[in-house]
Amino acid sequence: MKLSWLSTICFSFLWGTIVAFPATPTGPPMETGFTFRVKDTSLTHLTVHRRTGEVFVGAVNRVYKLSANLTELRSHQTGPMEDNAKCYPPPNVRACVHKLEPSDNVNKLLLIDYAGNRLVACGSIWQGVCQFLRLDDLFKLGEPHSRKEHYLSGAREADGMAGVVVGDDDRSDPKKKKKGDSRLFIGAAIDGKSEYFPTLSSRKLVEDEDSVSMFSLVYQDEFVSSQIKIPSDTLSLYPAFDIYYVYGFSSRSYIYFLTLQLDTQLTQMDASGEKFFTSKIVRMCSNDTEFYSYVEFPLGCTKDGAEYRLVQAAYKHRPGKALAQALGLSEDEDVLFVVFSQGQKNRSNPPRETVLCLFTLHQINLAMRERIKSCYRGEGKLSLPWLLNKELPCINTPKQIGDDFCGLVLNQPLGGLRVIEGTPLYDERTDGMAAVAAYTYGDHSVVFVGTRTGHLKKVKAL
Repeated sequence: MKLSWLSTICFSFLWGTIVAFPATPTGPPMETGFTFRVKDTSLTHLTVHRRTGEVFVGAVNRVYKLSANLTELRSHQTGPMEDNAKCYPPPNVRACVHKLEPSDNVNKLLLIDYAGNRLVACGSIWQGVCQFLRLDDLFKLGEPHSRKEHYLSGAREADGMAGVVVGDDDRSDPKKKKKGDSRLFIGAAIDGKSEYFPTLSSRKLVEDEDSVSMFSLVYQDEFVSSQIKIPSDTLSLYPAFDIYYVYGFSSRSYIYFLTLQLDTQLTQMDASGEKFFTSKIVRMCSNDTEFYSYVEFPLGCTKDGAEYRLVQAAYKHRPGKALAQALGLSEDEDVLFVVFSQGQKNRSNPPRETVLCLFTLHQINLAMRERIKSCYRGEGKLSLPWLLNKELPCINTPKQIGDDFCGLVLNQPLGGLRVIEGTPLYDERTDGMAAVAAYTYGDHSVVFVGTRTGHLKKVKAL
């Protein structure tokens, strides 16, 4: 169901402002818009209910529910709480030797579990525990915090975690959904604590919000589980290594994440000790409980000879008729709008020279399928040094590799050898783009980008 208007992020962390521009199916977007502004906190995440158009906003110490025209309906306080980042498990579970202080709870993840009619709001306190809030009124249904599976990330910054809820795909009839049927794919920066947190995992979203089984791994046996951890050997060689998850989404039978991670090869080669980063797109089958289908590829964009390799934001979009025809796609094939900053340095304070680029999922999946095919022909190596710590050869194995191939116990995990390049649409060299959303109006795809200075810009893709 199409929303009656598009709610798109346009806020700075200082101002805390969201702007929505209404549009009707028959007329052009109006020049005026709706605004939600707060002065005593910073906004970090936003999600829009796909049927009602209601907007949920994560902030420091709060979660808000807004109407589709950005009128505040409810708010829920999540902090400050007594905490210390060195306490593991958190102090509400076991007494901690470190001094506790009132700590802000920075919202790091905000997702809707439609089958459970609840909001999943994960914060920075208590090693990254999550609250489940009822969609209707933000009543707290539960806050599981007694087991290690309940702690998702000890990193304090707001932009290192992304998640995708799967298992609630029947959008036409909410009555067919059953609470507890969903799963959560979650990627998170670990801040060097690989013994405590996986960087990527698939978790159960059970019916009882306070159950000890909440967030337990979807699959686990003695040798294999639904998670990937950064090896301690990698952290010994590169103590600053981490993976920052910028955006997660699902398309057809796959789960994708856009990430930023330390480029170990460039960092190692730099005599000054400066850190270089690279953007990757990660893909797995949504029904792969053992993560045998894990593939990652470098992602980037080039404009006027300059390379843009620091992903800032992304948005999956179903293209309008004009854009689909121009790209040679059917209208039910997804595209991806991605904002990059220039170069590969300064992840935490990236250059303001930014570019908006277009990728098709067809293009990305084709590159991945060809890479898998070549590996199953015994060509090359797995090329994932951060995870494998050594170069392992691909094994020649006769196997039909189609679009639905989800991996075997061999030839995985797999890294891409070349950068998948996007098509540059628009560049911004002064304000710096930091957020992106897209909307189909008539036959056309319109992209909205938010800048770091709090401005909103509209780009007609086609």
